[in-house]
Amino acid sequence: MQVGKLTPAALQQLIFDQLGKRRPEVVLRGTFGEDSAALNLEGDLCVMSTDPITGAAKHAGWLAVHVSCNDVAANGAEPVAVLLTLLLPAGADLGLVQEIMTDAEKAAREVRVEIVGGHTELTAAVNQPIISTTVIGRVAAERLATSSSIQPGDALVATKYVGLEGTAILAADFPAITKPLLGAALWEAACAFTQQISIVPEARIAAACGVRAMHDATEGGVAGAAYEMAGAAGLGFAIEEKALPIHPATKLLAEHLQFDPLRLISSGTLLLATPVPEILLAELAAHDIPASVIGHFHASGNKRLYKANGMSEPISPPESDELWRLQASLLASKSSEGSHSI
Repeated sequence: MQVGKLTPAALQQLIFDQLGKRRPEVVLRGTFGEDSAALNLEGDLCVMSTDPITGAAKHAGWLAVHVSCNDVAANGAEPVAVLLTLLLPAGADLGLVQEIMTDAEKAAREVRVEIVGGHTELTAAVNQPIISTTVIGRVAAERLATSSSIQPGDALVATKYVGLEGTAILAADFPAITKPLLGAALWEAACAFTQQISIVPEARIAAACGVRAMHDATEGGVAGAAYEMAGAAGLGFAIEEKALPIHPATKLLAEHLQFDPLRLISSGTLLLATPVPEILLAELAAHDIPASVIGHFHASGNKRLYKANGMSEPISPPESDELWRLQASLLASKSSEGSHSI
């Protein structure tokens, strides 16, 4: 296909015909002759977030929708609408457009959000697909969750597992290394962690429980996310190592590959600050969402990890994610092995 916007026929077939989810708040959605979308939020606050997917990852459309919806949900808002921009390399197969849209609509249905518009273009300015999503959500003013609202004594709760996304990436991207370490069953379970990337279900439950703050533990992992939450509130925190929900697959990989699970990218792990953890944990358990109290916030500015052996150590500010170091090391190892075999 030529460089530029899609033809009207291709736009209808590849974009509009792929969309089905409808939200009552949407009064104007993407169609021919309209360049904007309009929402009637009836006085609620409008919460927006945007994120790009810059790699040519499999199911990138699905991931793009979930990642941005996570950010909005972490403020206690209900994701309502998605604007989706696709920038594809010149000469890209139009089948790729349909694949991205099919995956994006699947994610939209999973979190009950509507894709209301966006932009699709083939351009020589990119050499791989770039997907940018903007999500619009709604929340009553009194239910807006912000990290600056955290109070001393609030419990720090984590859902699912520490290092969830990073474990999935290591398993899927380096099977020759990780599958022998984990065994077939545990390796397959680690790869399947990708399906738990969305934190929208637990965020909806938590918002109804009156939590003060929520944070999706993305790059920098659980330690980085907790540090950012505490920083916004001007507080310190303590994390108990023995309370951390670390999956056996992550433990084994951490032992053999020598990384800190607390510093591993963990999209799908939602951190929550609440004065009533018992109520929150009970509600999450009722919906089969595992969660644990892993620590507390306090007035002191100290940020520490209390080890299972009784010792403690300071938690430093977020730095480069463990995943980037591991990927570089493992890719170098693969390259070295390949050169020796020639």
